[in-house]
Amino acid sequence: MSNKKSAILLIHCKDQPGIVVAITDFIFSHGGNIINLDQHVDTDQQRFFMRVEWELQNFSLPVENIGNEFDIAVATRFGMQRQLHFSSDRPRMAVFVSKLPHCFYDLLSRYEAGEWQVSIPLIISNHNDMSLVAERFNIDYFHVPIDKKNKLDQEKKQLELLEDYKIDFIVLARYMQILSEDFIDRFPQRIINIHHSFLPAFPGGRPYHSAFERGVKIIGATSHYVTADLDAGPIIEQDVVHVSHKDTVVDMVRKGRDLEKVVLARAIWHQLNHNLLVCENRTVVFD
Repeated sequence: MSNKKSAILLIHCKDQPGIVVAITDFIFSHGGNIINLDQHVDTDQQRFFMRVEWELQNFSLPVENIGNEFDIAVATRFGMQRQLHFSSDRPRMAVFVSKLPHCFYDLLSRYEAGEWQVSIPLIISNHNDMSLVAERFNIDYFHVPIDKKNKLDQEKKQLELLEDYKIDFIVLARYMQILSEDFIDRFPQRIINIHHSFLPAFPGGRPYHSAFERGVKIIGATSHYVTADLDAGPIIEQDVVHVSHKDTVVDMVRKGRDLEKVVLARAIWHQLNHNLLVCENRTVVFD
């Protein structure tokens, strides 16, 4: 990504002639210099997708007017759904965690190292185990224990915290609670989850042991947007690592958790760089 300030436009609509010309002409006519452009056509659905980024240095429209002017000149004519972002934005991310620390530590270390242009002002957990880690990173930590009786009340407290801290999106760093549909509806396509690939084949609390006994040869991890359908939201990133008869259960757990860290980090990277478009329950990932 260029160090200069830029605008990023994500669009999708019915595929039809003239879309690319209309978009690029809009940018050119206002003095913009395109630095990245990627497009895709789903020929089965006849759906057009595009991510285009241009420099704002000599762009004649003020940033607050770009969206409206684009809608008038282009989007309405083609029936587009669009998102407009700016490279100078610094999103505010909340982290939800339970007891498993591997993804939590990894994303905080990347945050501290400056890999991501993001703010993490808030950590929420249903346990108190990670409070000292949050203190080490100078991030506010809230222990919100949840059980079947208090779930809705506690989610209300969580939502109030998210509003108070002006959170843009949420990362579930192995947060072992199922979010209610009402909660999810408040953050559509703004909650990212990570899980291993052993479901539904190996359910229960010891999936690695079950997979070891079956002699599996690969371990996978999936990061996706959270929807009301458990672990069935639009997939952002996936990967696998090979295992063999030489690997113990301990080896498999280590490899699986390493993979989860990397896959979740990639998903967050795509989110922060506005590389994602969701249509129905599928993602287009521009990279």
